[in-house]
Amino acid sequence: MALDLPADLSASIQHFIAFDGYKSEEEVLRDALAALEHRANLAAIQKGVDDMEAGRFRDWNDAKAELRAKLGIEKS
Repeated sequence: MALDLPADLSASIQHFIAFDGYKSEEEVLRDALAALEHRANLAAIQKGVDDMEAGRFRDWNDAKAELRAKLGIEKS
């Protein structure tokens, strides 16, 4: 897949290849996407922590019972 990148992004990618040990544009972009995924995961975890601290959560046993009933799974 060919990308038509603005000059500043292309220069940044070339900088990473020249000075930071990346071997290709694909490697730089793959690492950048992994960093974005990591950041999104951290944000989701932080949201969960914030919800817990604000009291926005359900007791696990209540939630589990509701799921079992919804899915028709008998208690084991």
